[in-house]
Amino acid sequence: MYFTQVCLWTTLLAVVLTWAIFHVSNRRKKTTKLVDTADQERTDGGPDVIIVGAGVGGSALAYALAKDGRRVHVIERDMSEPVRMMGEFMQPGGRLMLAKLGLQDCLEEIDAQKATSLALYKDGEKAVIPFPVEDTNFPYEPTGRSFHNGRFVQRLRQKASSLPNVKLEEGTVKSLVEENGVIKGVTYKSSSGEETTLLAPLIVVCDGCFSNLRRSLNDNDAEVMSYQVGYVSKNCQLDEPGYLHLVMAKPSFTMVYQISSTDVRCSLEIFPGKIPSIANGEMTNFLRNTMAPQVPQKLRKIFLKGIDEGAQIKVMPLKRMSATLSNKKGVIVLGDAFNMRHPAIASGMMVLLSDILILRRLLQPLEYLGDVNKVSEVIKSFYVIRKPMSATVNTLGNAFSQVLIASTDEAKEAMRQSCYDYLSGGGYGSSGLMALLGGMNPRPLSVIYHLFVVTLSATGQLLYPFPSPLRIWHSLRLFGLSLKMLVPHLKTEGVGQMFSPASAAAYRKSYMSTTVL
Repeated sequence: MYFTQVCLWTTLLAVVLTWAIFHVSNRRKKTTKLVDTADQERTDGGPDVIIVGAGVGGSALAYALAKDGRRVHVIERDMSEPVRMMGEFMQPGGRLMLAKLGLQDCLEEIDAQKATSLALYKDGEKAVIPFPVEDTNFPYEPTGRSFHNGRFVQRLRQKASSLPNVKLEEGTVKSLVEENGVIKGVTYKSSSGEETTLLAPLIVVCDGCFSNLRRSLNDNDAEVMSYQVGYVSKNCQLDEPGYLHLVMAKPSFTMVYQISSTDVRCSLEIFPGKIPSIANGEMTNFLRNTMAPQVPQKLRKIFLKGIDEGAQIKVMPLKRMSATLSNKKGVIVLGDAFNMRHPAIASGMMVLLSDILILRRLLQPLEYLGDVNKVSEVIKSFYVIRKPMSATVNTLGNAFSQVLIASTDEAKEAMRQSCYDYLSGGGYGSSGLMALLGGMNPRPLSVIYHLFVVTLSATGQLLYPFPSPLRIWHSLRLFGLSLKMLVPHLKTEGVGQMFSPASAAAYRKSYMSTTVL
């Protein structure tokens, strides 16, 4: 009897111990699943990085990371050649970044046009301001390039897909795969309609200004400032194809520039609530009767040519959105899904390529991307190091776009005239400002200096020939306008990060250390 009880208790104890060991083992597997999944992906030949979007940013980043030995899987909604009117100009600074990434040949064989100067028009006057050649430390040819955006994107895709460790796939990403605050992969529908879940240690969201993934990563919203109206006049060439022609028209600006040897882009800015209808012909009448008379005679024929020939007119919202880091790990957002500014200075692609260059350098020492904590530290460093370039462009783009808006306000119009005089006056003022516009001098402090000088000059115009009480009042309002252009950006970008010597030194290391390939 005693022996039987001992056997029963021993058997029961063995069952309990077996259950406990099995339960603990299962829990251990669950707690290590985040790491094990990534390890398994690496062992099974899965990607190191998944990139959502194969535009300029996604394609360039895929090439850069693949050159460093990473396995990259890029998912793009539509692999056909994009047709858009944004991203058609590469500043000299952007060309330098492109060369440092080994992608400078992507501007070849697409009929890109060399741009050497800005031609500025106001009230019948014209000023030609070249990119500075001397008195600069810029280590590359100081010229820009204008082109069809779609052709450039296709060349970047071809370049990226030429590497064996890059896979470009057409598909629509539906959602991100998240476990305990870590983004582990994506769920997407392939071009054949099959829904697939793909995992990788690092996910990069680079799907543009209309990103459908941004809201799941942070809570910043894009603000629509105005709208850009554009079309292409075909089978024509400007008398000065190497100039970006910017007309300080009313209510805002008009731009005319060569994007191929036979095509000219015509675009202008209009504001919410004042958008003529394209469908009923109001837009055509607005362009022909309101805007065309303000375009200089030598450009007007080409401006009207596209309208008369029924060119497709497009309207795009111009958005502004400050950059914020996601609190999710294992993911980074780039491009217009991350940070947007007014396109008046045509520098969005330059900032994006700068970001890619910085991110690539920071990731290079990491042999394995599955350590989410180390990758998170890299992403935080990236956010700070990018500030000299991004803060310079964001602040300058905001200030320049506001100055271009015509107004009956005497203080605002004085600032507008002062900006024209400053750029057209030659010397350090025009060359320094063009260096900023071209990404050749990414220093936020320089933006403040030039804004201060333009403001002082406008104040002098307001007070001339004698400082009456009304003129003094307008001068005070003018300083208020300048502060409104500047202070919100100082707050958004962070004063410490914008002007930190450490940030500037770290950026110069990324900007200058990588040799042109």
